[in-house]
Amino acid sequence: MNRIKIILEDDRTILVELDEKYAPISVKNFLKLVDNKFYDGVLFHRVIKDFMIQTGGYYIDGNSLKNKEEVESIKGEFLSNKVNNPLKHLKGTISMARTNDPNSASSQFFICSVDCPHLDGNYAAFGKVLDEESLKVVEDISLVPTQSFYYFNDFPKFPVTIKTIERVD
Repeated sequence: MNRIKIILEDDRTILVELDEKYAPISVKNFLKLVDNKFYDGVLFHRVIKDFMIQTGGYYIDGNSLKNKEEVESIKGEFLSNKVNNPLKHLKGTISMARTNDPNSASSQFFICSVDCPHLDGNYAAFGKVLDEESLKVVEDISLVPTQSFYYFNDFPKFPVTIKTIERVD
């Protein structure tokens, strides 16, 4: 199993174990982005209490929200897309974000802050948060105050930014 650590700008961390058995395409894509430092400086742009926190596509430049560069889309590894991925969207699950196109996931991902069974079979879960301390960070982020900003209704009032994501032995 591959492990990564999401390090926030305030030095809090989220330790995650990736599951390449059931989501090899998602894990390979994610680790390639981690190794290329793609996630350095991105922020959690969707924070929905009692649901999830999402990141991987945007950063702040001055007072503007900017898109990260495009990343090639990957096949969605979930049951409704004819892929056997039995991983459940439990509290602490990391999963690929996507549009309505089942094969549109690229760089954005989310972490469930509560159990989200309605996502099972329709989104590519590819790992889980490993410890209580990391789960507490996910919960804390899920509770930050939000506002409407650009086209998001659930954007944090105060940015929660990823300093880096790194592999852990």
